[in-house]
Amino acid sequence: MQQPIFLTAEGIENLRQELDYLVNVRRPELARILRKAIQQGDLSENADYIAAKEEQAFLEGRIQQIETILRYAVVIESNGPEGVAQLGSWVTVLEEGRDEPEVFQIVGPAEADPLNGKVSNESPLGRALLGCRVGDVVTVDAPAGRITFRVLEVR
Repeated sequence: MQQPIFLTAEGIENLRQELDYLVNVRRPELARILRKAIQQGDLSENADYIAAKEEQAFLEGRIQQIETILRYAVVIESNGPEGVAQLGSWVTVLEEGRDEPEVFQIVGPAEADPLNGKVSNESPLGRALLGCRVGDVVTVDAPAGRITFRVLEVR
């Protein structure tokens, strides 16, 4: 049985918009490109056709992936104790030795985007932050070594 996929309401909306674009805009565009390539004749050496078929396979795979995620999506609800980092929380931390704080949102793996401050609850940082409160100090075993953070805010 498929496990639930935890997403924020924003994450679900972003996936719905991406799916809509892929199905209603990109898929028809790609169909036109394929028809045009097929009309060029010999498909065995037709680079346009080969490229379009590869893109079509990727597109259909992404559509299936999004549909599966949405089918099993569970909206992250904030129903835990106030001030305790949980799935969906925004956590402001200060890395030891740094001057500028960083803000992370703890999300499910399907929505993780570390470059944009969304860390998976299954990542080393996400696991370390879960259950933290303001003032807590956490140490994360990251690929680059041990990193220590002080929790400044949980919302």
